Amino acid sequence: MSNNISILWADDEIELLKPHLLFLKNKGYDVTPVTSGVDAIEEIKTKTFDLIFLDENMPGITGLETLSRIKEMKDIPVVMITKSEEEYIMEEAIGSKIADYLIKPVNPNQILLSIKKLTENKRLESDKANHSYQQEFRNIGMTLNDKLTYDEWVNVYRKLVYWELELESVHDNQMGEILTMQKKEANNNWKRFVSDNYIKILNNPKEAGPILSHQLIKRKVVPLLDQEDPVFFILIDNLRYDQWRIIQPILADYCRLEEDDVYMSMLPTTTHYCRNALFAGLPPSEIERKFPHLWSNDEEEGGKNLHEEEFLKEQLQRLNKDVKMSYTKITNLDSGKAMVDSVSNMFQYKLNVIVYNFVDMLSHARTEMGLIKELAEDEAAYRSITRSWFIHSPLFETIKKIVQKKVKIVITTDHGSIRVKEPVKIIGDRNTTTNLRYKQGKNLNYNVKEVFEIRNPQDALLPRPHVSSTFAFCYEDNFFAYPNNFNYFVNMYKNSFQHGGISLEEMLIPVATLSTK
Repeated sequence: MSNNISILWADDEIELLKPHLLFLKNKGYDVTPVTSGVDAIEEIKTKTFDLIFLDENMPGITGLETLSRIKEMKDIPVVMITKSEEEYIMEEAIGSKIADYLIKPVNPNQILLSIKKLTENKRLESDKANHSYQQEFRNIGMTLNDKLTYDEWVNVYRKLVYWELELESVHDNQMGEILTMQKKEANNNWKRFVSDNYIKILNNPKEAGPILSHQLIKRKVVPLLDQEDPVFFILIDNLRYDQWRIIQPILADYCRLEEDDVYMSMLPTTTHYCRNALFAGLPPSEIERKFPHLWSNDEEEGGKNLHEEEFLKEQLQRLNKDVKMSYTKITNLDSGKAMVDSVSNMFQYKLNVIVYNFVDMLSHARTEMGLIKELAEDEAAYRSITRSWFIHSPLFETIKKIVQKKVKIVITTDHGSIRVKEPVKIIGDRNTTTNLRYKQGKNLNYNVKEVFEIRNPQDALLPRPHVSSTFAFCYEDNFFAYPNNFNYFVNMYKNSFQHGGISLEEMLIPVATLSTK
C-alpha cells in the first residue's frame, strides 16, 4: 500500500543503492533515482517531491551546490549523505538548512527513521501527544477533585499550559477542545480556592506562602543586588504565563534560564493596584495611607501609575539597599528604539528597571480595533502575535545588547488576562468603576452567587474610598454588563481579553531569572 510519499535520491553510485531502493519500495515509498546534481535539478523542475536524499560528493556540480540551487527553487526537505566527516562540510550543509545528515555507509533503518522523522513527524508527534495528554487528563482530573494547596495549584496550571502549547504545536484540535473544557473546570475550582483562602493568604505574615505582588521585589530582586553583576528588572505589562512560555525559547540562545517561577497577583488584577503594589512593596491600602498625595482611587481623575519610580526608590531605601538605579517606561515604538540606543549607559547602574507596555496595549487594541480582533481571535492567535511582536521588538534588541556583558535579568509582569465569554449583570451608580472584571462602588447590586464580594476592603488590603465601598470580582471567564445596555456590552466585549478579576490566567503569572550564557 502506498505511503503517498515521493522521494528523489541523487547519487552517482545509485546502482550500489538498489537494495535500499527496493527496501523503500516494499515499504510503499515512491523513489526516483538520479545519478547527478544536474539530473536532480531537472527532475525537481517537472515533478513534486516530499523529500530528497542528496549525495555530497558527485561529479559535475557537488551536493552542496545542488543543495543551494534546490533551495532557490523549492522548499523541500533535503537529507545530505556523505562519506566525509569533515567538520566544514557538515557546517556548510547545516548552514544551508538541510533537514538531516547521514554518513555512509547508511543502513535501511537509518534511512527509514530519517524519512519518518521528516515526512510523518507531525502525525507521530500528534499521536504521541494525544496519547500522553489522555493519560495526563485523567491525572489532572483526579487532582482537581482534591482540596489543593497553592503550590499544587501552580503545578496544575503549569501542566495545563504545557499541554495547551503541546497540543497546539501538533495541531490536535480535538484534544485541544477537551483541554479547554479541563481548563474551565480548573478555573471553576480555582474560584473556590480564592474565595476560601485569598483573605487568609493576604494576612499571613509567613513568607512560606505564595509570593504576592507587593513581595516580589523583596523576594526576587533584592537578593540579586548583593551579587556583583548589574541587575535588569524587566516588567512586561499584562503577560500571561502561556505568553511567557512561547517567549522563553527565543531567549534561550542568548540567556541561561536560572529560575522559571510563578507568583500570585493581588486583586484587583489591574495595573493600578498590582503594579503600584509591586514597586512600592506595600499593599494598596498601605500605599494610600503612607503616600496619600501619590495614590489615586478608582473614581479620581488622572493617571493611576505615575509614581512607580518614586515607590521603588522608597522601597529600596526601606530595605536598606542604597543602589544606583535607572527607570525606563516604554509606551510606544519610538521610546523603545531610544532605549536600544541607550543600553550602554545602563551598565553604570546596579539596578535597571524597564517597564514595557506592549502586551497591555495589544489587549486593549483587540477590544477596540476590528483588525486586531481578527488577528488575535483566540488564545493561540494571541500568543502568536505576542511572539511575533517580541521577535521584532526593541525590547528583544535591548536584551540581546544587555547579555553581551555579565548580568542578571528578572523578567516578570504585574497581572495576566483572560478571554471573557459570559456576561454577569450588575447595577451601580455613575461613580462605579468601568473595569469589566471588577467593580468598586457604594451602591452595587448583583447576584452574590456570581461574584466574589469584599464588603470590607481593608480585609483585602485595599483602600476604602467611602464608608460603604464594596469590591465585586468576576470569576472564571465572566464579565460585568449593565442591564440597561446589556446587548451593547455583550456584542462589544464578548471574547475580548480582560483583566481585573479571578482566574488562573490573571492571577498565576510568570517571574523568571536569567543570566548571561
